[in-house]
Amino acid sequence: APKARSVIFLYMSGGVSHVDSFDHKPMLKKFEGKPMPGAVKKTQFNNNGTVQPSHWDFKRYGQSGIEVSDLFPQIGGVIDDICQLRSMTAKFSEHAQGNFFMHSGFPFLGFPSAGAWTSYGLGSESRDLPGYVVLQSGGAATPHGGVGLFSNGFLPAQHQASIVKADEAEAVANIRPRQPHDIQRRQLDFIGAMDRRFVSTTQHDMHVEAAISNYEMAWRMQSAVPELCEISGESAATRRLYGVDDPEPNKAAYARQCLLARRLAEDGVRFIQIGVGGWDNHSNIQSSLQAKGAEIDGPIAALMTDLKERSMLEDTLIVWGGEFGRTPRSRNGGRDHNNKGFSMWLAGGGVKGGHRHGATDDIGEEAVDGKVSMSDLHATILHLLGLKIEKLTYP
Repeated sequence: APKARSVIFLYMSGGVSHVDSFDHKPMLKKFEGKPMPGAVKKTQFNNNGTVQPSHWDFKRYGQSGIEVSDLFPQIGGVIDDICQLRSMTAKFSEHAQGNFFMHSGFPFLGFPSAGAWTSYGLGSESRDLPGYVVLQSGGAATPHGGVGLFSNGFLPAQHQASIVKADEAEAVANIRPRQPHDIQRRQLDFIGAMDRRFVSTTQHDMHVEAAISNYEMAWRMQSAVPELCEISGESAATRRLYGVDDPEPNKAAYARQCLLARRLAEDGVRFIQIGVGGWDNHSNIQSSLQAKGAEIDGPIAALMTDLKERSMLEDTLIVWGGEFGRTPRSRNGGRDHNNKGFSMWLAGGGVKGGHRHGATDDIGEEAVDGKVSMSDLHATILHLLGLKIEKLTYP
């Protein structure tokens, strides 16, 4: 039985340092400034450096008493609704491969992303919006790997993501009609009739049928998308909660994405992804992470609070994380890539809140208990949506 109706994927592109965010490692203080104790595992650049404790203190939050870094005090305030995965593993430590692996379970183009599978397996509850939407704002770039990360792969094309640039005048390219409504409708009806006549001669080729479906969806999105992005009707309290009018532009942009994610989930969109980069911290990690924490902490906590107040958190699954973590070692003030053990978290949608699953070793270099693979994560998401992983797997 499905626990979740939709997924909001909060994607942290670049690889968040788990030992600075959700995986407290006091042992690092003991070895600070020294070479790693024991054998050093290979990393992407083998920038071994010396042991570096977190620049931030950790505090216990909620009834669960789970520790969270001072980077995320407001997320700490909702920790009793969060299940931390402290033992994530990935097979790849390079960004593009890692991003593809996270999104589709494969390290290269050609396979459907989790959002496409969700749209294919469940469809959309919204007539006027697609089943899979990727939100971008604040000039956020698509992660390494490009738009292929959001691909439908070998599934019909209507299941690929629609990218909505939340703070641009035209949130979807060419979404504003260029000609009168009645003329455009007659043109689409004519094209549709020709397409349906053609598809009947092709044994109903899925690519042609997908093209017909996409024409009609684009027509309906002409009114649905501008209405979605028009947030002036939201209350002043809601705007303050998310921070959409914050003087810091990056925070305001991310807050807008989080608010639109809630609106999309309300409208029945199945899979919503919010992107934010800047986590690839090979240098200046202290100043960089301080800024990133301030950018996302409040809006994410606001999203969870808002969903809960609207009785939506119970059937909206939130997934937070990036393609890998980072090493407990520092060189030039940063950390190298680490795919052997890192942190993600889930909330809502049937997830056990106030819970920690798995663990890395004492210095946070490698998962040693309750290891979670990317396939495990994808299977969990599909399971919570009521889909059988064995029916939606293409080895």
